[in-house]
Amino acid sequence: MAFSYKPLWKLILEKNINKTQLRDRAKITNQTLSRLSKNQNVSMEILGRICKTLDCRLEDIVEYVNEKKDLSMSLDTISLFSGAGGLDLGLINSGFNIVFANDILKPAIENYRANIGEITEEDITKINANDMPNADVVVAGFPCQPFSSAGNRLGTKDDRGNLYLEVLKVINAKKPKVVIMENVRGLLSMKNKDGSKLMDSIVTLLENTEPGYKVKYKLLKASNYGVPQNRFRVIIIGIRSDINIDYEFPEPIDYDPEKLTVGYVLKGVEGLPNQNEVWELSPQSKKLVPFIPEGGSWKDIPYEHLPERLKKIRDNMKKYRSPNFYRRFARNEINGTITAASTPENSGILHPLEDRRYSVREIARIQSFPDNYIFVGDSVSAKYTIIGNAVPPKLGEIIGKSIVQQLIEAGY
Repeated sequence: MAFSYKPLWKLILEKNINKTQLRDRAKITNQTLSRLSKNQNVSMEILGRICKTLDCRLEDIVEYVNEKKDLSMSLDTISLFSGAGGLDLGLINSGFNIVFANDILKPAIENYRANIGEITEEDITKINANDMPNADVVVAGFPCQPFSSAGNRLGTKDDRGNLYLEVLKVINAKKPKVVIMENVRGLLSMKNKDGSKLMDSIVTLLENTEPGYKVKYKLLKASNYGVPQNRFRVIIIGIRSDINIDYEFPEPIDYDPEKLTVGYVLKGVEGLPNQNEVWELSPQSKKLVPFIPEGGSWKDIPYEHLPERLKKIRDNMKKYRSPNFYRRFARNEINGTITAASTPENSGILHPLEDRRYSVREIARIQSFPDNYIFVGDSVSAKYTIIGNAVPPKLGEIIGKSIVQQLIEAGY
């Protein structure tokens, strides 16, 4: 029999305590907190301190489970551009062990530390890859804003668009078994200054990075993997050339369609952490949103109430490719993409019934973050940004499990 601390995380959620607060109140170390997160053994003395802190019994924080022997593997992983840890959280749930994480955005770092573990706050261009621990996997969600179709696509003319080269430096230094890179679908159409495709350049560089990688990439739709959101991400997988695996992306999973709907996702959010945190609408949106019914959009707003810019667009819809601003998804629909900007005009951020944005907890659920991931910090808008930037944890978990399964089946 193996043991799990799943009841502990459920209990601190009920008590509205995050992992950092538990660490401080029970006077345990980050290393101990990491061991608990990975269901690893800790001393009875430590468990006793936790029980005293939470005023509970040992059986309230530990449960015994049947040990899985068929698909268990611990893959030491370097995480770059980690953000709030959506992808890392999914990988951890599939057996990955984060040995190094890095980001430079303070709100993301604060939330990563509070919910997942230690993270290095430093500009990646100033970190020596040789100072990082060795790892089986390098994972990187390099900055995607320059490639996003939600805004102006600056691409490789923006300095952030070249940060994937920093990832290649780490890969070259550490030579991991597996490389996982992700980005928005705009990456597939982005071009270099010479007109060649950026995606082709990334693949070629990976293939030629010593000792060489077999590279596959695919545009995945998150709702095909149990995420209640029609969100697309480009996933790039590189398998080191000496490892005899022809990686195959996971097939879409069978999932109850009703569980993907907005109505299902919003059930039971009352009283949860972050549910009362709502980013207020702009004055313009406050005037327009009440005209939009459940399942509607800007097309339902009377012409005379539209700002001049939107009047011009409605006057010539074909020219603007029939945009669908101010979309308010119905309870029986799957929500659209939650973006970092979380603007009502360009993302599916409006509550189906109330004239407001979704709350922090509601968009976290749409992104498949678990309810025990408690978002910290004073800025509500920053929480929307880091959630919108994240890879849905559930999608990360499916990808992670497919990698683990194929490595084990191949004898690694």
